[in-house]
Amino acid sequence: MKSLPYALALLAACALAPAAAQTTLKPGLWEVQQKFHGNPELDEAMKQMREQMASMPPEQRKQMEAMMASQGVQVAPGGKGMRMCMTREMVERNDIAGPQGDCKTTQQQRSGNSMKVVFTCTNPPSRGESQITMKGNEAYTSRTTITSTERGKTETTHMESSGQWLSADCGSVKPPVPPAVRK
Repeated sequence: MKSLPYALALLAACALAPAAAQTTLKPGLWEVQQKFHGNPELDEAMKQMREQMASMPPEQRKQMEAMMASQGVQVAPGGKGMRMCMTREMVERNDIAGPQGDCKTTQQQRSGNSMKVVFTCTNPPSRGESQITMKGNEAYTSRTTITSTERGKTETTHMESSGQWLSADCGSVKPPVPPAVRK
């Protein structure tokens, strides 16, 4: 079974990969919803993560939320998605994915409101491809295929995501901190 930190890292990396190369998105607070297919262990890990978060004592939950917040991610109300803050600078530099999952866009192609993004991540070690469909500058949908290897076993996970811009004000959700700055 994948560990809770691995599931959190993969979730964060995957959530942000579709937005990585997009310069037309509005900066501000975004909510991202995801559905995983094809990886029963990850499905189980995500289910357990939601259950663990819901049943944690208040002090422990605050510690977990603080750890996630230090990476620029907040669990959305109801625990079925994440909220993240995208600054104008992040959108303009196209570096949104890198800080969260140590990911790098290796290829991108855009045609109209669709974009194809190929990426690699070092933490967790994985590679993938996303097909993103923009719905204006306040929403998108994406389909992503991620291939990772853990304990010598290669796994492929398919993910459907949707992102919705909520507000220009991120409130208490802080932008992600680049890996070089985290200590």
